[in-house]
Amino acid sequence: MEVVQIQRRLVDFTKSLFMEVIPSKKNKTGTLRHTNLLTKISVLCLICLVLLLLVVVDREKGLLDSQFLQLQQLQDESNPDFVVEVVSLFFDDSEKLLNELTIALDQPNVDFKKVDGYVHQLKGSSSSIGAQRVKNACVDFRNFCEVQNIEGCRTCLQQVKQECYLVKNKLETLFRLEQQIVASGGSIPMIEMDF
Repeated sequence: MEVVQIQRRLVDFTKSLFMEVIPSKKNKTGTLRHTNLLTKISVLCLICLVLLLLVVVDREKGLLDSQFLQLQQLQDESNPDFVVEVVSLFFDDSEKLLNELTIALDQPNVDFKKVDGYVHQLKGSSSSIGAQRVKNACVDFRNFCEVQNIEGCRTCLQQVKQECYLVKNKLETLFRLEQQIVASGGSIPMIEMDF
């Protein structure tokens, strides 16, 4: 499906979120009519819900942890792009590290100490942005490095790549929503979580 079609579907879906189907009071047959919810709820509240659904720490999946929320709290009016910049640096660095890991694990004589160093660096940087599942995959990866299990390392590399891809997509979606809020004249709500 091409991007324009996906965008159109997203717009249509978003519009449908602002429409409520209720029984008509005038129609005795129970025919449904649409009432615009924009007059009933704040757009900001709806966006808060969407943000919460995207960023909430799902204790079973654990995509992000409290570190991401702490990172968001460091952002202020003097540096409104702080989180985007930090996360972008993480993804640039992680891409380089993942490429280095791929090369290192393709060598005939794998230098497990070197591989472990790359994974340790990736684990630290993923932890600093709250990418909990990336960090957890790195912990497993380091365990396989310690016992010099090449197949375990290769499997973990694929898992780390998948987790990086997933968190990158989710955070890009979040950042797009935040840009839409700001472009609409709103402000980004802070989400408070109990851990």
